[in-house]
Amino acid sequence: MSIVARSNQPTLKLKYAVELRRNRIEGSDSELPYVGLENIESGTGRLIPTASPQGTEREAPSAGGESLSAVFNSGDILFGKLRPYLAKVWIAEFKGRCSTELLPLRPEMLDARFGLYVMLSRQFIDAVDASTFGSKMPRADWDFIGNLPIPFPSKRQQSNVARFLDRETADIDALIVAKQRLLDLLAEKRRVIVAEAIMRGLNSAAPLRPSGIDWLGDIPAHWAIERSRWLFRERDERSDTGAEEMLTVSHLTGVTPRSEKDVNMFEAESTVGYKLCFAGDLVINTLWAWMGAMGTARVDGIVSPAYNVYTPGPRLLPDYVDSLVRIPVFAQEVTRYSKGVWSSRLRLYPEGFFETYWPVPPLDEQREIVSRIAVETAKIDQLRAASENSVALLKERRSALIAAAVTGQIDIQEAT
Repeated sequence: MSIVARSNQPTLKLKYAVELRRNRIEGSDSELPYVGLENIESGTGRLIPTASPQGTEREAPSAGGESLSAVFNSGDILFGKLRPYLAKVWIAEFKGRCSTELLPLRPEMLDARFGLYVMLSRQFIDAVDASTFGSKMPRADWDFIGNLPIPFPSKRQQSNVARFLDRETADIDALIVAKQRLLDLLAEKRRVIVAEAIMRGLNSAAPLRPSGIDWLGDIPAHWAIERSRWLFRERDERSDTGAEEMLTVSHLTGVTPRSEKDVNMFEAESTVGYKLCFAGDLVINTLWAWMGAMGTARVDGIVSPAYNVYTPGPRLLPDYVDSLVRIPVFAQEVTRYSKGVWSSRLRLYPEGFFETYWPVPPLDEQREIVSRIAVETAKIDQLRAASENSVALLKERRSALIAAAVTGQIDIQEAT
């Protein structure tokens, strides 16, 4: 398989254009900065800045990483062979160590920037990805990657192509950044709208009173405050057949059918004995509650036995419950009642959940709140979907531009 190039454009196998550095170093205590796959941004050729202890950004990751590392020099091209579809490629700006899942390639007959764009091109990534082995951790082999023919114009033309793509992709990336800022603002506005409605109600003129609960602050004077033990009962009913709809619980989407999501995770051979969950029940992912992985089920189904299921009583509407548990401040509150030695291993058990306090507006007001939230968030979600579509189109444009430029389908001398 080769990268499609213009008929009159020469090609060369990659292994003849670069040298694979095979040096390895033992010990994660090396003073050389370490770069892992997670430090390289997908599809852009950029290093992800890491935070310094003072909270400021720095380009070079710190020491640490794997005990066995590959060594690279400034100017090398690092290509990620694990899950190559992620298109993790970067030109090193300093000497350091990297994961052995990254191939350090020293450009010999190749302009480094041109080589970067070739390895970011969809044709190259697709060719490498098609060669991978291993279902859970698909990785490619250098023997295959090195034998891929790549476009090989003159050094001058390589430099022209690289400069052209540097300029054009920078413009596209600036638009993507602007769109991403808009998405961040929309997400924040959505969170504020939901939190204000859930914790303060819709009538800004309503008198407030101190709730006595830190995470709630002042609430409308006519609202009640109640411990969740008096508002919910735990449901622990099990499936006899495991044939019910399997539901997943996420901090991003709440409770949704697994069939509606692209879930790439371990699935049990049998779901007999999984917990039954009915529409309107609150489901909490016990292990990830501190991240906000909870929500109200919209349909009947089953969930993991490790999750907890609660049925709200008559004083709470399921939609109000769903909105409340998915605001970030509630996730912070339940963390106080979670158990575990490490913050990333905290678990929220029923005895902890039942200690939490809830605001309880009158039922007719809860209906008004969830109705207003639905209307206002629908407007924001429309804008978000349009912005996400715009970002996707810009990324497609970037990918197509790189492919056309490196394969000689654009006359770069005219374009520049």
